[in-house]
Amino acid sequence: MALGTHTAAPGAHLDEVYQLLPIAPVKGEDVWLVEASGRRILDLYGGHAVAALGYGHPRLVRAIADQAASMVFQSNAVKLEIRDRAAALLAGFAGLGTTRVFFVNSGGEANENALRLALKLTGRRQVIALEHSFHGRTAAAAAVSYGSVEKGWYGFPSQPFDVRFVPRDDVDVLAEAIGPETAAVILEPVQGLAGAYDLAPEILAAARTATAATGALLIFDEVQTGMGRTGAPFGANLYGIEPDILTTAKGLAGGIPAGAVLMRPVLARHLKPGDLGTTFGGGPVPMAAIAAVIETIRDEGLLENVRAVSAKIAASCITGPVESIQGKGFLLGLRTKPRAALVRDALLKHDILAGTSGDPHVLRLLPSLTLTGEHVERLATALGEIGNASL
Repeated sequence: MALGTHTAAPGAHLDEVYQLLPIAPVKGEDVWLVEASGRRILDLYGGHAVAALGYGHPRLVRAIADQAASMVFQSNAVKLEIRDRAAALLAGFAGLGTTRVFFVNSGGEANENALRLALKLTGRRQVIALEHSFHGRTAAAAAVSYGSVEKGWYGFPSQPFDVRFVPRDDVDVLAEAIGPETAAVILEPVQGLAGAYDLAPEILAAARTATAATGALLIFDEVQTGMGRTGAPFGANLYGIEPDILTTAKGLAGGIPAGAVLMRPVLARHLKPGDLGTTFGGGPVPMAAIAAVIETIRDEGLLENVRAVSAKIAASCITGPVESIQGKGFLLGLRTKPRAALVRDALLKHDILAGTSGDPHVLRLLPSLTLTGEHVERLATALGEIGNASL
């Protein structure tokens, strides 16, 4: 056989580690996925919360195209105006004390760097995390993801530092656990994979008080809760608590791989050249996308839209198989009487895509921030038609 003439069935060379849904979109239009047949599917999952502006938003598409035409890539070894601009926009959007920004490629990488910073800057070796949390699949991020070792997917022979998991709803246990050996506490303001579980404000306040008292750092993992998904810029804004380090990714660049570590200036002052590094993080195309996402959220009033449409979901979608709704904004968990996977499959027959979670009875919604009330009516009608009997 001549070189380059080998043929195989589509997908034969992919190492499929995900359970694939029975759809094959060829394009996206706002909150819709479109198959080759013309079938249109309302996407309420957003590619794991990545499609913050939906698909094909003209402002995002134009920013990416213009930057790619000008310069696709250059590393952190050179100064880029678009990188400075993206950092200023992100720090301003957050409106917190975490005004110094380090750009990376993903949420896992952001959390990896945040944990590395905490261990390095404090000189301590213990990290406190919450039960049911998920922070990523890289070595440090997975070490603080609840159940990673017990469930057998951690994949490394040992953890890189000491980890203690505490209950997610016990203020006293959390406060007692944070001591002189604690480098950091890492938490998600709303636990995403766990089923959009809202942490009590008292838990977040206790974490802030205890870390400040002991010299430990408070890390907010806002990979999923960030970039307007809760109806505020970040969960930190929603709860009125300023962490020492904040991580974000997913919707940050609207679909272009990008992540960021935001930190207080007092921490950044201890870093010197070479302490952090990344090849692709901070490249010009994702920086242009980040700028476009932030400006679009601001100029189109998308935070207000998230709050209004989320309230409509809460008011109209406890119907059929849904018994209650938890979460914030557009990070919502619909608690279902039958298994959530059955509800997901039934919704897909109504041309609606939702996601499942670590809780087998919680269906997750992570739609674009551009979702409207009309789309919610479509979801509520489908849930009512599904009911419970057929599941």
